[in-house]
Amino acid sequence: MSYLLYVAFFGAAVVIFLWLRDARIFFRTGLSGYRKAAYWGVLYGALGTFGVLCTLAGESIEIFGLALILAALYLQGRMTREKIWTGKESTLGRTLGSVKRPVSDKK
Repeated sequence: MSYLLYVAFFGAAVVIFLWLRDARIFFRTGLSGYRKAAYWGVLYGALGTFGVLCTLAGESIEIFGLALILAALYLQGRMTREKIWTGKESTLGRTLGSVKRPVSDKK
């Protein structure tokens, strides 16, 4: 087993973490950019998982599997999203995707 397998597992975990963070932000805010990112995140998570499977398959296609994971990370980062943070949030809050819920106009 190669050390590249650990890199593949970590990369796929990051892809899935970013997908879940986008989904959490969408459920809290309802913004359309995060909805699209959460929907496409399912596909990117599957691509990252397939990259792990290719890396597991053998040494002949390890690099191909890592390239799939890198492509999933790249494509996930290219999605356009709305600006939701003001700069006063903590790093942990931004990493976990905790945002303020919009104020409803119910009276």
